Amino acid sequence: MCTVISISNQKGGVGKTTTAVNLGIGFVKEGKKVLLIDADPQGSLTASLGYGQPDEIGVTLATILRKIISEQEPDPDEGILQHHEGVDLLPGNIELSVMELTMANAMSRELILKEYIETQRLRYDYIIIDCMPSLGTMTINALVASDVVLIPVQAAYLPVLGLQQLIKTIYMVKKRLNKKLRIGGILLTMVDKRTNYARDIIEMVKETYEGVLPVYDCMIPTSVKAAESSAEGISIYTHANNCKVSDAYKELTREVLKDEN
Repeated sequence: MCTVISISNQKGGVGKTTTAVNLGIGFVKEGKKVLLIDADPQGSLTASLGYGQPDEIGVTLATILRKIISEQEPDPDEGILQHHEGVDLLPGNIELSVMELTMANAMSRELILKEYIETQRLRYDYIIIDCMPSLGTMTINALVASDVVLIPVQAAYLPVLGLQQLIKTIYMVKKRLNKKLRIGGILLTMVDKRTNYARDIIEMVKETYEGVLPVYDCMIPTSVKAAESSAEGISIYTHANNCKVSDAYKELTREVLKDEN
């Protein structure tokens, strides 16, 4: 049974891509078959897995979506790259910016990505979609195609404040387009528990959302090692396996797996 997870927040720089990489490879370490989909024109997920020039990749998510819009059936293996840590990747690049406009004028535009993902469900245990920092057509497509939304939020006042619009959008998609969609949890990232500010933000999130929305027990600490691993195109487990960040992502992986069982 495949679970499709969108990692989404319209705010940039909150750890979506880092979470997609390390959750995906965390699943692989637990014996799961995983496909990562880069649905961001910046190609950050693609670059974080070692493909440093995403815009030079010939076949990407945009290629696949274009075929679906024109009623062509893509080959199941088309465009999929294999990372040496065991995850598969459907890369994304700047062509997705054009696809946003193309999809906006397509029939059943909210269902285009779902059509592709349904062809991949039997091949994977988990499909993780790294969403762009917006609530546009591509992100709506990701939510419609997903079973679960994971929301990374930086432990800071403004990112937490911006959650309301995202949550409203998720509920709208659930009501109108994807009744099985659920919020897996809010994941606090870039947390420095040494500061009173971070502790105040943690308390604010818990007071505001606990009992209404799930909040993961796991929190991702702030660390330069996460950025270093992305620059090297590897997971935090390979870069620094016993650091606080790798331990946090191991804990997140266990939480998400337990949530699915």
